[in-house]
Amino acid sequence: MQVQEMAKKTVADIDVKGKKVLMRCDFNVPMDEDCNITSDDRILKALPTIKTILASGGALILMSHLGRPKGQRNEKMSLAPAAKRLSELLGQEVIFIEDCIGPETKAKAQSLADGECMLLENLRFHKEETIKDKAAKEDAQLRQAKDDFAQQLANLADVYVDDAFGTAHRDNASMYTVPVLMEGKPRVIGFLIEKELRFLGEILQNPERPFVAILGGAKVSDKIGVIENLIDKVDRIIIGGAMAYTFLKGRGKSIGQSLCENDFINKGQKLLNQAAEADCEVVLPVDHDVTRELKAGTPHRTAVGDIDPGYQAVDIGPMAIKAFSKKIADAKTIVWNGPVGVFEIPPFDRGTKAIALAVAEATDNGARSIIGGGDSAAAVKKLGLEDRVSHISTGGGASLEFLEGKKFKCLEILDEQ
Repeated sequence: MQVQEMAKKTVADIDVKGKKVLMRCDFNVPMDEDCNITSDDRILKALPTIKTILASGGALILMSHLGRPKGQRNEKMSLAPAAKRLSELLGQEVIFIEDCIGPETKAKAQSLADGECMLLENLRFHKEETIKDKAAKEDAQLRQAKDDFAQQLANLADVYVDDAFGTAHRDNASMYTVPVLMEGKPRVIGFLIEKELRFLGEILQNPERPFVAILGGAKVSDKIGVIENLIDKVDRIIIGGAMAYTFLKGRGKSIGQSLCENDFINKGQKLLNQAAEADCEVVLPVDHDVTRELKAGTPHRTAVGDIDPGYQAVDIGPMAIKAFSKKIADAKTIVWNGPVGVFEIPPFDRGTKAIALAVAEATDNGARSIIGGGDSAAAVKKLGLEDRVSHISTGGGASLEFLEGKKFKCLEILDEQ
């Protein structure tokens, strides 16, 4: 069964009054050097589920990861600032626990009153959180360590809620092993995941046409599965970013020093042939913003067609911007994942900004648009266009795997409607 076909129970379908509720959320928020949160967007998006559980009389135990501490305690990656910010947003104290397992954590969870909320410290301070299932199957010691860690978390509560779409494609202990160990107890999704599944599912199952996919980023290898899955579903695939040059080189174009995955040139041409057979139009850039050195303020120019030796493409050119925008303008369904240039270094963000504006204008004209997290979401937010797109996904990697048609086993095991 594909993820998009699932009808999962949500927190609205169960009674949490008088129960301990363990909720996996995604508080992987960006912070500055002084550990100040620079965007609380992920905390804000968890609020509907959190408020519903608290208002319904549940005692809420929140767990999340932050960054990649690699199984070591790292104060720069503590969730304490997230607890503070959540307290402000809820208007009530969120009790912060300095570990996610252990006797003190268990005692605090047991004493938590109905309507109270606590946040556990970063799950990834324990290496057991990120032990891969494949490794655990091959190594009994690793499997036992992961199970022991997950069991301590599972023992904290009567109900499991998953509202962390950003990690829905991972087999982390908190995402998969914990709900497996809580079999027989209610295991449901929160409103954020419900919204993600609804938008992504509906857009793939029942798109209004023309259906346009915009794919960018550095690597073709990251997007091959997505392209293969979308060829029979969309009317047009617009390809920008460094990944475009693997396709262009395969078509015999000179690409200078532009990034190219030579091992995927043949696969890229096969995908273009598949698309042609499926009557799916593929749009590649016809001109490029090129430079000799990738850094802010460096001289750059436009190259039409071939790129001279010593130069690399860092953005789509003005003709490509115009062509891409025209192909987006009449769309009724749009999926966008990945920037079309080196978005983080101005002025090589010009193409990505233009795409963001084109998607917003198409949405204004009645299109449904989904932004697949990551840099494309950052572009939309930076331009203040959040309210002019239909949905911005909270999970870049997760939304990408969803578009590939991959199954999310951590969601499959949760309770069906």
